[in-house]
This record gives sequence, C-alpha cells and structure tokens, in this order.
Amino acid sequence: QVQLLESGGGLQQAGEALRLSCRASGVIFDTYVFRWFRQAPGKEREFVASITWNGGSTNYADSVKGRFTISRDKTKTTMYLQMDSLKPEDTAVYYCNTGGSFIAAARGIYWGQGTQVTVSS
Repeated sequence: QVQLLESGGGLQQAGEALRLSCRASGVIFDTYVFRWFRQAPGKEREFVASITWNGGSTNYADSVKGRFTISRDKTKTTMYLQMDSLKPEDTAVYYCNTGGSFIAAARGIYWGQGTQVTVSS
C-alpha cells in the first residue's frame, strides 16, 4: 500500500513557474514508476510526466516537453514537478500516481487527492 500527498498548487500568471511535490509513504519498490497526471474541467485525465523510482528515467507529454521537469528525491520519498513557462491551458487538478504498471504513461493503482493549478492569462 502506498499513500500519496500532493502539495504546491495555486494561482499563477502565464509565463511564471510553480513546483509541485508528491510525498509518498508506505511500501515503495525501486521498480515503481511515479507519474503526474492532470485533469482540466470537462476533460479526460491525461498523462503529464513520469519517472522511474530507481533509475530516474523520465518521459513527458508533448504538451509539456521543454517546460516541465520531473524529478525525485529518494531520501525524502518525494517526487517533484517543476513547471516553467506556464500557460492558461496548464490549468487543471494535478494528480500523483504510481504502482500497478511499469509503463510510463499508464495509470497506476495509487492516486493522491490532487492539487489545483490555475494559470491566468
């Protein structure tokens, strides 16, 4: 069982930056893939980025590539999402996710409660 707790969301202007954190607790295996998903109002939940817990290999959605950076600190069992050059279309609830699959963009079985990110133009 893994518990995930996101933080760091808020209101930001376009072009600015935010950093999200996801603190994990419970049994975390080195084979886990940690992911960020997001869901905007009226839209499907979509993959944003992923990182392997063990080796730190990363993957990004095309929409955020070059602007967002995913990382993790194993000593703090925390994953981060540095979001730079924010756009209004980045507005969504951001969810931390892991477990259940080794595929980068797949939906794992453990979810956080989500953190709201709002970008004004």
